[in-house]
Amino acid sequence: MRVYLETERLVLRQFTGADVDPLFALYDDPEVMRYLNGGEPADRAEIEEHDLPAFLGYYERFPGYGFWAAIEKSSGDFLGWFHFRPLRDHHTDDPELGYRLNRSSWGKGYATEGSLAILEKGFTEFGARRIWAATMAVNLGSRRVMEKIGMRHVRTYHEHFDNPIPGTEEGEVEYAITLEEWRTRNSRDRTRNSRD
Repeated sequence: MRVYLETERLVLRQFTGADVDPLFALYDDPEVMRYLNGGEPADRAEIEEHDLPAFLGYYERFPGYGFWAAIEKSSGDFLGWFHFRPLRDHHTDDPELGYRLNRSSWGKGYATEGSLAILEKGFTEFGARRIWAATMAVNLGSRRVMEKIGMRHVRTYHEHFDNPIPGTEEGEVEYAITLEEWRTRNSRDRTRNSRD
């Protein structure tokens, strides 16, 4: 098992074939999936045959990018995942950050903590010039995390979905932070901390 990064409270590690059950539990929670598929029940076979193999395949094809299981250090509990990857037709210096965490971990700062660590790794180790994230416009919780880590709203856009879910009519939003913005924010934070 390869550890991707550690924070004060989290370990982000590679997925393994043994992660089907926690992934199924995550995907089968209607509140977790509310802004992704409207809260439809999970399909265990799809996780076993498609999702998990796709996660595992990333590690070989794109070293340093992919999906990382988020484990709470103190308990060893699976909290969900973070991803960091360039999308098809995007440059590797313009990767996407994403996260999906179980309901019991909401409101505890884990999404912010993990995302900040990924930003640092992306900008300092992987040569990212910009890191972005996207969600439904109505997903205020996820948007707050993006704002907390220093991302700014770039655009609101509308996509066509065959089976739109509630809130689709409000569109999708993209947030981003550039390398220069991240450096400025870090410099400000260090200055503020040195005064405390």
